Amino acid sequence: MAIQQLRIDEAIVLRSPGKWSAQIVWPGNAPDARVTITRVSMEPGAVSARHSHPRSEQIWIVERGVATLLLGDGTRTVTAGDVVRTPPGDTHGAENTGHEPFVYLAVTCPPEDMSGFYAQRDDGPAQEKRHE
Repeated sequence: MAIQQLRIDEAIVLRSPGKWSAQIVWPGNAPDARVTITRVSMEPGAVSARHSHPRSEQIWIVERGVATLLLGDGTRTVTAGDVVRTPPGDTHGAENTGHEPFVYLAVTCPPEDMSGFYAQRDDGPAQEKRHE
């Protein structure tokens, strides 16, 4: 496949109460990509339940806010500027314990369709829900 140029503000958005995820690079728009890249935003108090990715490692690049990282064996605080790497199969989740949105880029390799982790999918532009 040729070089692709994608726009974040045109990404498919997955939503659950208190959180959304813009699918920047994913199997639906880049079937030959070797990575999934999403931008996740969680409102204060929102929780992403503990889960794992059996085949994929995941790296979070925290852009904004503070959250409690929910691990299989405890918790850890993460803030803007932190990079979190989760190996395949390790349990992880997050709770926004701050007073502003918790926003991070998630890089998942090999790629994974994240729609199973969210209640609904919006095919409209992501721009209206971005937190700057």
